[in-house]
Amino acid sequence: MLAFFIKYHDKLLAALWEHLEIVGITIILSIFLAVLLTAFIMRSRLLSQIAVSFFGLIYSIPSLALFALLIPLSGLGVRTAILVLLIYNQFILVRNILAGFEAVNPAIIEAATGMGMSAWQSFWRVRFPLASPMIIAGIRIAIVSTIGIATIAATINAGGLGTILFDGLRTHNTPKLLWGTILASLLAVVANQLLSLIEKKTIKKVQGKRE
Repeated sequence: MLAFFIKYHDKLLAALWEHLEIVGITIILSIFLAVLLTAFIMRSRLLSQIAVSFFGLIYSIPSLALFALLIPLSGLGVRTAILVLLIYNQFILVRNILAGFEAVNPAIIEAATGMGMSAWQSFWRVRFPLASPMIIAGIRIAIVSTIGIATIAATINAGGLGTILFDGLRTHNTPKLLWGTILASLLAVVANQLLSLIEKKTIKKVQGKRE
């Protein structure tokens, strides 16, 4: 195992970097789109329910099937992988952003308004900070999910750690298979732990607790 890493560390690290690029681009685009969608639908409960149900239906489609459906439109490679991951993430992010804002007590908003805050000030100083733990939880879940599904995206020539994993599986190369699995798993675990820490700190801050 160690000898394989020493000999092929350049290829392993290159695949890891490709994976990080896919995940990074996907998450940035996903958050941006989710914020826009949520801003549009959050004023209507009916629209919110329709949007969450629609994205939930899309999320239930197996990733390989969705890749196959979009290949005729966007072709093989990173573009299709990012598009699929972007669509999947909307269910997680939109649902959590909506849940975060809906959980804010209306009485707190009324109190902020009574103190002379404008709608914009009330949003940034009161609503968003109170909703932030739920939003961060959604981002954490989306990142971990993206890391996993991006591995499968190697089947459509998107690159990343999946190329190492599936090539090892295809050639019965156990060290390559294990290193692909280990790096993908390690990436997901590290991301989850870091974001869990941020989430816990945010919750403490919202609750007014000291470190």
